[in-house]
Formats: sequence, structure tokens, C-alpha cells
Amino acid sequence: MVLNRQRLLGALFVALAALTAVALAEVLRTVVFAVTVAYVLYPLRRRLVGHGLSRRLSCAVATGVAFVGATLLVAPLLYALYRRRSDLIALLGGIPDFVPISVGGFETVVEVAPYVAAAETWIRGVAIAVASAAPVLVLEVVVFTFLVYGILYRPDAVETAVLGVVPPEYHDIPTRLHERTRQTLYSIYVLQAATAAATFVLAVAVFWTLGYGSPILLAVIAGILQFIPVVGPSVLVVALGAMDFLVGETGRAVAVLVLGLVVVAFVPDAVIRTRLAGWTGKISPGLYFVGFVGGILTLGAVGVIVGPLAVSLLLESIDLLSEHGGPTDATAGDSTSTAGGDSTDSLDGDADSTR
Repeated sequence: MVLNRQRLLGALFVALAALTAVALAEVLRTVVFAVTVAYVLYPLRRRLVGHGLSRRLSCAVATGVAFVGATLLVAPLLYALYRRRSDLIALLGGIPDFVPISVGGFETVVEVAPYVAAAETWIRGVAIAVASAAPVLVLEVVVFTFLVYGILYRPDAVETAVLGVVPPEYHDIPTRLHERTRQTLYSIYVLQAATAAATFVLAVAVFWTLGYGSPILLAVIAGILQFIPVVGPSVLVVALGAMDFLVGETGRAVAVLVLGLVVVAFVPDAVIRTRLAGWTGKISPGLYFVGFVGGILTLGAVGVIVGPLAVSLLLESIDLLSEHGGPTDATAGDSTSTAGGDSTDSLDGDADSTR
């Protein structure tokens, strides 16, 4: 009877969660970001409590970290798109309207003016959209802050609900999914953020050395592009090389391709990712790229997180199926119930230790 009641409450929880998602559709991306960020920051909150801070103060400190991190991630991009849009347009304005191409005995002239004009129009449109969306972004930041604090203040509610609905012999399943979620989110937030920060520092040095007019702006773009798997800041480096070649700066074009691809695009991956490889979510770069692109195309900005996370959890479920694809009948379950009780307790302990 108790188990049936828990399952009924679990079904009610799922139904109400779906209804809430529909009602809060306009801020759903903010809710998802807040949940995932709180997931990553919970170990910090728990460590602060262990050092003697009160629960409220620990939650406030962790929420402050989330607020500063989100600001440092979003503010440079908004600044680059709005305040420094004239610098981006100036870079595009240096490209000639016609580019002659000669290969062997074949000669032709390519008109690039329409493409440059389209790029300038897009930059201006994005800058205007950013300015008009500023009040909404401020409200979303407030919602994000309150949600992170609330989730960190009562982190055990969802776990209690899940473990209450799932039979004890299956507690290893949510525990494994929890661990995979933690690893994937750490990979997205911590690993990607550290790599982006290193990319920004190195890009400033490279672009300033090569004499570009807005090295900080270009470095911000390179750091943001680091969040795009596989491709990364190499897109910016190649674009700069192509622009320099079109305006006759052949020497700088070669230099930015060599230094940019090695120092800006390769070194952060080779150094930062290697040192923090233990925090990755056991997902290959190819599948991460599929989740990233598919998530953005399907869900928009929130797909940056949800897409790779969905792919990662799918891989974990496949692992669970392959590991436990043996006896599944009721007899096998009864024969292992006694031993399963001890293992379930240990799994619960592991779940508590990793929360």
C-alpha cells in the first residue's frame, strides 16, 4: 500500500512538473540553467557547511558564485555585440568589394560586397536585439539567483521523492544517472569555462602581438567559441586569416593562422582539458558535438546544456542495459533480495556522499 501511494505521488509529481513547464515556458531556460548550476555548486555548499558556516550563509555564498560566474560568462558577450559592434563592422569594412582570383590560366572576380553588407546588417540587428532585451535579461538574472538559492537550500527534496518511488533493489539506477549527470555538468560548466578563460588570455596576447585593432573583443569571441565543441575558436582564426588575405595582409594572414590555430585553438584544449579530464562525463567529442548542435537547434540557448546532457544520460542507460541484461525474472530478483538489501544501503550511502 505504501509503495502504491509513493508511485501515485510520483506520477502526480511528473504531471505537475509538466504543467509547471508549460506555465513557465517563457522562463524555462532560466529554470533549467538554475537547476544545473545548483547541481554543480552543491558540493561547494556542502563543503562550506562542513567548515562551520550556517546553511543559509553557505547557500548565499554558493549563489553568489553562481551569479558572478553567470555575469562573467554573459556580460563580455553582450558587451562585444552591443558596445563594440562598430569595431566588428570596421573589420568587415576593410574587405574590398571585389576579390580577384587567379588559378593557373583561369582568372575571375568574386563580388563579396553583398556578403559583407549582410554581415554588417546582422551585427546591427543583434546589437539592437540585445539592447531591447536588457530588461528581460535583468529579470531572468533575478529569477536565476532566487532559484539557485532555493534549490541549494533544500537539495534533498528531489532525491527523496525519486528514491521513495523507485523500489530499493533499483536504487542503483538513479544513483548511476546522478553520477553521470554530475560528471557531464562539471564537464560543461567547469571544464568548458576554464578552457574558455585560458583561451581568452592567450587570444589577447596573440591578437595584440599581431596588431589587431580590438584584441580584447576578438579574445572575448574566441573564448565564447570555445564552448562550441570540435570547431571552437579555430573558426575565428580562419576568418581573420581570410580577411587579412583579402585586404592584402598576406604576412599577418599566415601568422594568425599559424599562431592562432596552435596557441588559441590547440593549447587550451591540450593543457586545460588534459589536466581536468577526470571531470568529464565520459562522452566522446563527436557525440558531445551532436548533442550541442541538436540541443541548440531544437531548444535554443538552453540546448547548450540539455543537448549534451541528454546524450550523456542516453549513453549511461545503454551501459546499464548492457551490464544488467542477464536474468531479469522475478525468481532471480527473489534469490538476490537478501544480498540486494546490503548493496542498496551502500548505494544510498554513495548517493549521499556524492550529492
